[in-house]
Amino acid sequence: MSSSTLKGVIIGAGYFAQFHAEGWSRTPGAIVAAVADATPGRASEFATKWNIPRADMDAVEMLHREKPDFVDIVTRPEAHLALTELAASKGIHVICQKPMAPSWQDCLAMVAACKRAGVRLLIHENWRWQPWYRETKRVMDGGALGKPYHLAFRHRAGDGLGPAPYRQQPYFVQMPRLLVYETLVHHLDTGRYLAGELDSLYCEMKRINPVIAGEDCVMIHLSFAGGVQGLIDGNRISGKVPSSLALGSFRVEGDQGMIRCSSSGRLFLTQHGKDETALSYALPSVGYRGDSIRAAQEHYISCLQTGERCESEGEEYLNTVAAVEACYESAAKKQVVKIEDRG
Repeated sequence: MSSSTLKGVIIGAGYFAQFHAEGWSRTPGAIVAAVADATPGRASEFATKWNIPRADMDAVEMLHREKPDFVDIVTRPEAHLALTELAASKGIHVICQKPMAPSWQDCLAMVAACKRAGVRLLIHENWRWQPWYRETKRVMDGGALGKPYHLAFRHRAGDGLGPAPYRQQPYFVQMPRLLVYETLVHHLDTGRYLAGELDSLYCEMKRINPVIAGEDCVMIHLSFAGGVQGLIDGNRISGKVPSSLALGSFRVEGDQGMIRCSSSGRLFLTQHGKDETALSYALPSVGYRGDSIRAAQEHYISCLQTGERCESEGEEYLNTVAAVEACYESAAKKQVVKIEDRG
């Protein structure tokens, strides 16, 4: 390990942690030395699969022994606050999987704990790192669309039907907040990446599958501070299984052109008065959904090494959390909700 390589550990060896481990195996500047999971045998199996040197059931023991530069927390959200406070108390930087935490107050406490300890809190939000969104942002910044005024996401997955939905993550069935909290948070964050901060929103929710506790069909109308209007239309009912690469489609419209993305991740540009043309860009064939996890991890390591500001720094990511909270408030009150400082 070179002097510039950061030593990391993973807490959590469940379904999504597999994608993190695969990404870390190809991320320059980082090495994963150990993994911990409280479920008997799971950490050992995970470590063997991903060639990680050591496995533990006790995260406290692992952090004490390894003294890593950073910890990658890939557990259920209910554990995020305690694990963040644990890592921060030991002077360890935190990369934490979204959702950030179950409550607004827990999210604030995570930020405060890391600030007190002088360590970084980076939220693992990989959606904005999907290459079709990065290329769209590049095209927008290049002026091809002129002044943007509209964006729309159409999210579809088909894993939410039947008496035993969400087979890969069955605990979703019992979550009182589901589609916005767990999935459409990605689109709220990516909307911020593409169009800037949100001003207000109006959200409607419903439950299609009666066996689940939360919502699985949502429509969110967005108003951005810069004047862009938006729409997030999402469900986990009518999509294909397995899901398409981009898990739906999206488009951004400006006064000089429009860019749209197909469910396969292909991009198409229509400039005013011209025919639609396909855009050629690098679309990786490895990794999770356009290799977005590895791209995000590479960004996080660069930020930890150089001190540069992360795109999803914990304190800044509170803006995305505030949008999630506003969605549930809007749906309950059946009215438009302003996105305001909730501190």
